[in-house]
Amino acid sequence: MMKNAQASEKGVGGRKRELVELVITVGGIYGAFLTWAVLQERIATTAYGPDERIFRGSLVINTVQSALAAIVGYIYVVYQRKTAGEGLHPVFADTATLKGYATVAVAQSLSSYCAYASLQYGVDYLTMLLAKSCKLLPLMALHMTVYRRRYPFYKYVVVGVITLGVCLFSIYHPSTAKKGGNGEGASFLGALLLGTNLMLDGFYNSTQDNMFKESKGKITGPHMMCGLNLVAAVLTTCALCWKPSEGQLGEAIDFISQHPRVLGDIVLFGLCGALGQLFIFHALATYGSIVLVTVTVTRKMFSMLLSVIWFNHTLSHGQWAGVLAVFSGIGAEAYIKHLEKANKLKTN
Repeated sequence: MMKNAQASEKGVGGRKRELVELVITVGGIYGAFLTWAVLQERIATTAYGPDERIFRGSLVINTVQSALAAIVGYIYVVYQRKTAGEGLHPVFADTATLKGYATVAVAQSLSSYCAYASLQYGVDYLTMLLAKSCKLLPLMALHMTVYRRRYPFYKYVVVGVITLGVCLFSIYHPSTAKKGGNGEGASFLGALLLGTNLMLDGFYNSTQDNMFKESKGKITGPHMMCGLNLVAAVLTTCALCWKPSEGQLGEAIDFISQHPRVLGDIVLFGLCGALGQLFIFHALATYGSIVLVTVTVTRKMFSMLLSVIWFNHTLSHGQWAGVLAVFSGIGAEAYIKHLEKANKLKTN
């Protein structure tokens, strides 16, 4: 009886610890990425100082975030291996791994650049955020064409609903919305940049999936986080140092010297992104993709609502319908995956 009581107490204590850890992880993702989203919109669209200049150094922002994420990722690798009592596995195991990191890093860097640039050419932050929620469409297309993968029928329905939501959000955009560029040309360029961003997202996500599959356990989440961000930081630094006085680096230095407040926003933005990645990889390794999908879906929803409140945006009825369609589709997918996982556990 005593042994059973002790085992029961240990079980309850273990569940409490797991619950506390889950709350901390979810809180970390929310806190990091909600702050990250506000800073992203503020840096890209808000005028600094009495001269009302907008910071245009998207490549500088990418470099800072990649460098900070690489450092945090390496600390994560060292901590994880020491906690497990094993030797430190190299981040760059072989030439093939380095090439894979380089491919994904280039795609990620170009994707981020297109996302920031779209904000300056007629795409507002809410449209970009909602469009990013439907990146499953290019991801599925690339998996089907490049890796010959097929999906269950419900996934095609979900993607259709999400795409419809994005279309509604764009069609019913109020005419008084703030634009980053001038005229239809700027709007078309912004839409083109956003579409390119989504295609690049699909490409590097499918490439990452393939790298994990072919590595057979040699590449873990922390290794991927550190390796990708390190390669991305090197590439973007080289791009910045190419004719620095004529490119973004010179403009960024001049802007920061006149408006030093933006430097704090950029560093905090990079730290929030790095810490957010850390919590995401921990959630993926500890709780699985179902919990992570649920957290990231609700985080995107709260990011949009926070943007509406923080920056005084207004949404039309058609746009609210689009938002509802997007998150209904993503929520339905998460629920179906939850049912599939529960059925598998019952059959085992």
